[in-house]
Amino acid sequence: MRNTKVAARYARALLDLAIEQKNVDSVLGDMQVFSATVKDSSDFELLLSSPVVKADKKIEIFKLAFEPFEKSTQDFIALITNNGREAMLGDIAEAFEAQVKEHRGIVPMTITSATQLDASTRDAIIAKVQSSVEGKLEVEEKVDESLIGGFVVRMGDQQIDASVASQLNNLKQRLTR
Repeated sequence: MRNTKVAARYARALLDLAIEQKNVDSVLGDMQVFSATVKDSSDFELLLSSPVVKADKKIEIFKLAFEPFEKSTQDFIALITNNGREAMLGDIAEAFEAQVKEHRGIVPMTITSATQLDASTRDAIIAKVQSSVEGKLEVEEKVDESLIGGFVVRMGDQQIDASVASQLNNLKQRLTR
């Protein structure tokens, strides 16, 4: 994300509005579609950042392209566009999704291992982490063969590195001092 603080502030404002209007799920769906559109279409991303296309024309395009969106989502997108911040809409959409998860007590967690973990190992790791975390874990698994063995768990800005590659690197640094 380019402007995470600004995007987080806009996302917070949208979340507060969605909570007030009791339409968090539908606005979340809208923001997920918008985020996916930005990621999947480089032309759409170029449109967002283009200084050549005027704000009113962009708003027209957004209304046509995202017609099924909630009125509050469309109004929010128009407001951001009128303020000249439309290039940040993809970042805002991602920040909104993260803030909805936080609001609902969902903690995203990524387990990266050298090979696919068996169910018992995965469950043991999740149980150990769950005991130290408030909320419900949303687990994503990744495989990275460069770890050699072991695993790395990431939750937000926290990381638990129990990989063989990390242990070898630490040993190498201690031996070369």
